[in-house]
Amino acid sequence: MVRGPEGADPASVAFDAVDKGIAAGADVVLIDTAGRLHTKVGLMDELDKVKRVVTRRASVDEVLLVLDATIGQNGLAQARVFAEVVDISGAVLTKLDGTAKGGIVFRVQQELGVPVKLVGLGEGPDDLAPFEPAAFVDALLG
Repeated sequence: MVRGPEGADPASVAFDAVDKGIAAGADVVLIDTAGRLHTKVGLMDELDKVKRVVTRRASVDEVLLVLDATIGQNGLAQARVFAEVVDISGAVLTKLDGTAKGGIVFRVQQELGVPVKLVGLGEGPDDLAPFEPAAFVDALLG
């Protein structure tokens, strides 16, 4: 795990993480830019910078947007902005372990043409699972 000091430039931390991953011979470097609100222009500019800086050092094969199943229609607005800034390749739908249904993913998938790849069914590391469309629809309608 690579962490920067408090207040560090996120793009610099991401670049350091990629460098360390390359030095260690890692196949994958996961960069979590948690807490990005699509309504905060400064944070979205930082996100764009993170991707630009990382692509100078390595290819970016996957950009996943994490959508909270409890936010409803706001998820589509969020997905639109993120897709404009970093060209997302898929979505992760979290918080499906509660009462939220996450139906907004249909609109996100339809409008942006990106698949839902994973679902979060809790807070533990083993609670991330592959997205299964049939099971999702059954749960949504059931």
